[in-house]
Amino acid sequence: MTELSENAALIVIDVQKGFEDPYFGRRDNPAAERNIVDLIRAWRAAGRPIVLVRHDSPEGSPLAPASPGNEIKDAVIAAFGGAEPDLFVTKNVNSVFYGRPDLDGWLRERGIRQIVIAGIQTNMCNETTARMGGNLGYDVLYPIDAMHTFDAVGPDGETVTAEELTRATAASLHHGRFARVIRTADLIGVSASV
Repeated sequence: MTELSENAALIVIDVQKGFEDPYFGRRDNPAAERNIVDLIRAWRAAGRPIVLVRHDSPEGSPLAPASPGNEIKDAVIAAFGGAEPDLFVTKNVNSVFYGRPDLDGWLRERGIRQIVIAGIQTNMCNETTARMGGNLGYDVLYPIDAMHTFDAVGPDGETVTAEELTRATAASLHHGRFARVIRTADLIGVSASV
């Protein structure tokens, strides 16, 4: 069973409308948004802190601030039930720890030592944030089914599927002890029982 701190922070990364753009290509895990919403609802019910993150890309990107794609997906907004997140972070690089306001400072001020990462993309902003979190000494939980990614073309011109990238991320984070890779159901059961 996963041990979950009373003040474990859920960090919901970049669940933005722009990721529906065909520009990003084929994705994996169609259940990602449902699992993210389930986590938000469980965290709200338990009174645990939630950090919502938005990526502000340069002009021309589907995630650019002036574009409709920059907005957080409706399902995530609805999961808050009209409430605000405990912290809203914007960033323009992969790691949330380089966003504004300062996530690390906010967590430390509140004595939060455990973080749960969910959102988009598994092998990009989520993985980078998990690695930095692990290096900063946080206990990082990584519900691999509460995120998704997209197919990518490698330097050899071969396509690596989103599923392969997800498996590689899970193995890398687990093997390197950056994070504990788990499932949403492991957290929902724990969150509801505390």
